[in-house]
Amino acid sequence: MEFEKVLKKRHSIREFQEKKIPGKIIEKILEMANLSPSTGNLQARSVIIIKNKDIKEKISEAALNQRFIAKAPLVFVVCANLEESAQKYGKRGRLLYSIQDATIFTSYLQLAITNLGLASCWVGAFKEDEIKDILDLSQEIKPIAIIPTGFADEEPCKTGRKNLDEIIKKEL
Repeated sequence: MEFEKVLKKRHSIREFQEKKIPGKIIEKILEMANLSPSTGNLQARSVIIIKNKDIKEKISEAALNQRFIAKAPLVFVVCANLEESAQKYGKRGRLLYSIQDATIFTSYLQLAITNLGLASCWVGAFKEDEIKDILDLSQEIKPIAIIPTGFADEEPCKTGRKNLDEIIKKEL
């Protein structure tokens, strides 16, 4: 799909078909997302792939009862590897660069999902400690985004965008 079309097609979808996602498509999504840039090429991020119904249910509860998460056939949880980045960049690596690495990976992940004909929604509202407990994550791993994924079962809501003159603050 042409890149501009992918960008324009990506919307938050919260209703998914009950159709399973083939393993080859999941692998391709991850291969494409893994092309995302990272600070110092450390790639201080990780992803957890969740298909298990019980775990998806627990994740949805920890995400402030956003029930659509449990109904998605596939859920990605993208995490920042804080200490991996801190080893090279210290406090700034732990508090910023690892978070940036995980968020750019998540952006690429969503674009790859869209490019392959699926849909997703970026979920950032969740109880971090509960997600860590559910997924048995260590202290140096920080969940950044939950991405329920599947074949869309709804038409996306059209959302507006600010005009460029509203977001450009200076031109030097």
